[in-house]
Amino acid sequence: MCGIVGYIGNEQAQPILLTGLEKLEYRGYDSAGIYVVEHQKGYLFKEVGRIQQLKEATDYSICATYGIGHTRWATHGVPSTQNAHPHQSFDKRFTLVHNGVIENYQELKETYLSHVVLQGQTDTEVIVSLIAYFAQEKQWSAKQSFQYVLSLIHGSYAFALIDNQTPDVIYAAKHKSPLLVGIGSQFNMVCSDAMAGIHQTRQFIELHDGEFVTLTKADVSIEKDGHIIQRQSYTAQIDASDLEKGTYPFYMLKEIDEQPAVLRRIIKEYTKDNQLDIPNDVKQAILTSDRIHIIACGTSYHAGLVGKYYLETFAHIPTEVHIASEFSYHPPLISGKPFFIFISQSGETADSRQALVKINEWNYPSLTLTNVNGSTLSRESNYTLLLHAGPEIAVASTKAYIAQMAVLSIIAYALSHDTLKDAFNLSYELSLVSNAMESIISQKDDIHIFAKTYLKDAKHAFFIGRGLDYLVSLEAALKLKEISYIQTEGFAAGELKHGTIALIEQNTPVFTIITQDETSLNTRGNIQEVKARGAKTCTFVMGKLATKDDQFILPDVSKYLSPLLSIVPSQLLAYYATLELGYDVDKPRNLAKSVTVE
Repeated sequence: MCGIVGYIGNEQAQPILLTGLEKLEYRGYDSAGIYVVEHQKGYLFKEVGRIQQLKEATDYSICATYGIGHTRWATHGVPSTQNAHPHQSFDKRFTLVHNGVIENYQELKETYLSHVVLQGQTDTEVIVSLIAYFAQEKQWSAKQSFQYVLSLIHGSYAFALIDNQTPDVIYAAKHKSPLLVGIGSQFNMVCSDAMAGIHQTRQFIELHDGEFVTLTKADVSIEKDGHIIQRQSYTAQIDASDLEKGTYPFYMLKEIDEQPAVLRRIIKEYTKDNQLDIPNDVKQAILTSDRIHIIACGTSYHAGLVGKYYLETFAHIPTEVHIASEFSYHPPLISGKPFFIFISQSGETADSRQALVKINEWNYPSLTLTNVNGSTLSRESNYTLLLHAGPEIAVASTKAYIAQMAVLSIIAYALSHDTLKDAFNLSYELSLVSNAMESIISQKDDIHIFAKTYLKDAKHAFFIGRGLDYLVSLEAALKLKEISYIQTEGFAAGELKHGTIALIEQNTPVFTIITQDETSLNTRGNIQEVKARGAKTCTFVMGKLATKDDQFILPDVSKYLSPLLSIVPSQLLAYYATLELGYDVDKPRNLAKSVTVE
């Protein structure tokens, strides 16, 4: 949540900062700002809304060669120019951008700044004014004041700071919130994500918690507790073209279309000796456990529910799935030899990271499934398996969800007995799924018609199913509600009559997923129950289970892998419903892609 970019070099800073912010806009987009310096004179530009408004308000005649920028997802204070970053200290000496949440900012404000009138309601403005306060009171340098304030605060942060009295320097620090340093020739950068700097450099240094950075155009100095840290840069494996929409109107549609290719890439990456497998050290670590705990949030949590099915069905290992924000403060009873799997597209999810900190304190082994190599969860867990989905920009996850389920199926398959592998070729079956996905994607126009037919003027909607179809219904409902704002819920079809059916009104849209032969007739009975109460029903049914009255026929694939396929029409349904309503598909209100605050 929120995005930081900073640049110091010889080129004009404004275009570089604004381009970086555009790449970070998926992290927050309710306001944005930049602060740039030309010949020791600073200029501040802030706007409510998208980066485009900021671009239009920026003065490009200023020949600034360094600066910092920020795109915001509101945590403290409403979206406004006063609350937008960068924030300046009460004496205008210091300018700061910040990701994260400072938990004790109110206490610090009352203790040190009771005499200061602040412009907004953010914790960030308190911090930058604290830096100015100590610089005045103690006659400290910017670095001394900044480091002292860091010792006072509790919470999460990624900071970038400019001091008007220390020209040609940017200071940065991090704790819990992600931050990278981009390395260039006669320039350096600081950013929340490599995507923000990839248009300038492919070389980045990961910053770890508690580290303090001093950047000039020629040098980067990293220190922690007074000791200089030497760390090699890495080359970001991001194709800049992957970050562009190309001919697509929205990233979400592009990412839905990429799902068959993602599945084929995963098959390739995890094929060893002509068989899908995972590294032996990961396999052995899991096999020595007596129970697996999957920890995740949102869409990743839904993928984890499907993963539980695979691990118990293929590998016969008892598995529990936990919402990360609940696990951190209400952990379950844990068996003697647990193994923990964390699922996070970004690898920076704060709630999951908080749970991982506890797991590490308890000295239990852990594995992270993530799309981002070198991310915080990846670094801090014992093992990492990559999703290989490529950059996912749209806030509503599609291809990462598919990748998470696919990799979980491969893990379970790798842990299974040879009798299953002899009877079930997962690589072949996943290949069939990728082909079937292409078939569904080619029927976009039909699903667009469904969106118009079933969701026009809808205020509420339901997805129902049984078994794996119920798990997919949870994700399908999340997709529709998070971008179209139609209040949508996913339910186990058999539970409708135990209370939920009271919500069915005339013309309530009810979408039903049927891919499991053992429960298909039961689910069809539930369709009749909601129809009798006025519901407008639409079915997504596997071909071998279909009847002439079904609305959308899914190509036949293994029933085990049906979630990878049955979610695709629901993704497209959410996309087209949102398009028809005139909302921004990629950037739904109140949401951000990478949730880096608890």
